[in-house]
Amino acid sequence: MALRFATAFAPASIGNVAVGFDVLGQSFPVLGDRVRAELSSLPGVRIAAISGLAGDLPHEPEQNTAGRAVQSLLAATGIASGIALAIEKGIPLGSGLGGSAASAVAAVVAANELLGRPCSRAELLAHAVAGETVASGSRHADNVAPALFGGLVVTVGIDPAQVQRIPVPPAVRCVVVHPKMFLSTREARRILRPEVRLEDAIRQLANLAGLIAGCHANDLGLIRASLEDVMIEPQRAGLIPGFAEVKAAALAGGALGCSISGAGPSVFAWCEEAMAPAVSDGMTAAFARYALDATAHVAPVGDDGAHILDRG
Repeated sequence: MALRFATAFAPASIGNVAVGFDVLGQSFPVLGDRVRAELSSLPGVRIAAISGLAGDLPHEPEQNTAGRAVQSLLAATGIASGIALAIEKGIPLGSGLGGSAASAVAAVVAANELLGRPCSRAELLAHAVAGETVASGSRHADNVAPALFGGLVVTVGIDPAQVQRIPVPPAVRCVVVHPKMFLSTREARRILRPEVRLEDAIRQLANLAGLIAGCHANDLGLIRASLEDVMIEPQRAGLIPGFAEVKAAALAGGALGCSISGAGPSVFAWCEEAMAPAVSDGMTAAFARYALDATAHVAPVGDDGAHILDRG
């Protein structure tokens, strides 16, 4: 029997994971967006409602990440059905936690279910990237891929993209601290220099390789030695008040590493489970010294990504 509606959840995500600018990302399922896709008598895609932590999001589908993603899906499949989308935002705007990607991913997963699953999970990635590009201004999948597939993933290429999930040691927990401030992704990308020093590129490549190898080998010492961004973090640190103190507090609390989540201002740290309370409390207190109220969350690294919540 044909469906009338489907609702999907897509988790927040941490782009770059310090050492993998635009290619490495991890999901963070404590937060996420929900999108309900419903058949409509009107042709094309329509944004019927936006709720939750919405802010001033566009209702025009071509300017909305969820709407644009579903437009891409319909165009690729040749399906003429009209679809109305209701978006419930659970990720703060401008937080560096992949809110625009989560909406795009939840929308295509819900629409794909509604239409009888014409696309595989891998095929949905390109449509979600098309949606995410509306917000970020560039085609990259470091937020979309983990939101779609879950866990820690590396994305090679973009047309087409190849996504590989990386196993993370079960002892590792991710702490995310979000200061209540807005930081534009476009602005955070605009300030980046187009050139990098050769020695920085070499060190960053070594850290990326070391992190992936450490994850595969369950080697927390190698992860600790590798989880350091020498290329992007130094350029963006000044956009986040108190970032140096927040990072120092995380490391003092026993973190394996700490850096900016995506474009910021959220900051994340990896640590062993027993260290999570000290790391979380230290980072939150450091933000407080800069008069920034911050919310902390802790989660393992290894969920299943976007999924259907309801259908009928």
